[in-house]
Amino acid sequence: MRRDNLRNMKKHIYVYSPSGAVRDKVAFRRGVRRLQAMGCEVEVDEAALASHQRFAGDDATRLAAIGRAAASGADVALISRGGYGISRILPDVPYKKVARSIDRGTHFVGLSDFTAFQMALLARTGATTWAGPSLCEGFGFRDTADAADAHGGGRRLEPDEIMLACFEDLLLGQGEGAGWRQPGPRRSDVAAAGHLPASRLGGRAQLRIEDALLWGGNLAMLCSLLGTPFMPAVQGGILFLEDIAEHPYRIERMLVQLLHAGVLARQKAVVLGQFTDYKLVPHDRGYKLQSVVNWLSSHIRVPVLTGLPFGHVPTKVLLPVGARCDLLVEGRDVLLVWGHAG
Repeated sequence: MRRDNLRNMKKHIYVYSPSGAVRDKVAFRRGVRRLQAMGCEVEVDEAALASHQRFAGDDATRLAAIGRAAASGADVALISRGGYGISRILPDVPYKKVARSIDRGTHFVGLSDFTAFQMALLARTGATTWAGPSLCEGFGFRDTADAADAHGGGRRLEPDEIMLACFEDLLLGQGEGAGWRQPGPRRSDVAAAGHLPASRLGGRAQLRIEDALLWGGNLAMLCSLLGTPFMPAVQGGILFLEDIAEHPYRIERMLVQLLHAGVLARQKAVVLGQFTDYKLVPHDRGYKLQSVVNWLSSHIRVPVLTGLPFGHVPTKVLLPVGARCDLLVEGRDVLLVWGHAG
C-alpha cells in the first residue's frame, strides 16, 4: 500500500554530489533505477558525476550543486555518496537558501561526510535535516549475486526493508519515531562496567527524556568541527554517533575529545549507533568496542545507550537531525519519538 501511494504521488528526488567523486557509476545508475521503480521522479544534478581529484568536481562545482538542490523544489535532496569534501566548502554554503528550501518542504538526506553539512546548517540556521542513506550506499549497492543475475541465475538483493520503509515514510510524511533493543551485555562486560545504569544492563529502571534536540552523526566529522563556528552549541540534547573503519581505540580517542571539550556532559543522553569495518589485533589483549562503551559510561553521568540501527550498515532508520524528540527507555528497549516535531 505504501509503495502504491508513492507511485500515485510521484515524489520528486534530486540527486547531487557535494562530497567525493562517484567512482562506481554502475551503483549510481542502479540506485536511480531503484528509486524510479518505487514510483519516484528522479532528477540528477548536472554535476552529479563530475570528478576533480578525489572530489565530485572542484569546490565551486559542488557549492553550485548544493544551490541547485536547494532550488529544485524536490521532496528529497539526496546525496550520491559521502567520502570527503564538504568540510572545505563550509564557509561558502548558501545556508539561508538551503533553510528556505527546507521550510518549503525539501528534506536533505545523507550520512558520513554529510554530517559536516548538517552540523553547520544546524549551527547557522537551526534547520532540520535527515540522517539517512545516500544513493549509492543505500540504493545502488553492489552484491556478488549481481554477477550471477547477469547470467540468469543467482539471488537478486534489494535495499534493506527497514531502511526502505523509513525512507518511504519520510516521502509520505508518516514517520514518527524509531525503536530498537539494546544488545544484552555479557557477564564479563557487566563485571567490568560496575556501575553502568540499569537501562544499560537490562534492568527495570526507566529513563524518560522529553523535548530534547536530536543531533549528531559521524563521530569523526563531528570531532573535526570542534572549535569552529560550524559546531552546534547544543545544550541538553540527544547526541547520536556512528563511524566506519575506526578501531575502538580511535573511537575512544574521539569520544575523549568530545568529553574534554565538554560536549558530552552538556547532553541528556549519548546514543551509540553502528561502528563497523575495523579489525582487532592481538595487541588489543581483550580491548574492544564494549571496552570503550564501559569506559565512557564510567566517565560521564549522562546515560549511554547502544544499538541504534544507524550507520554505514544496510539496516538503518532515518533520523531528523535538529528536531525535538522524546527518548524512552525501559529495560533494553528504546523508543525515540519525533512525531510531534512538525
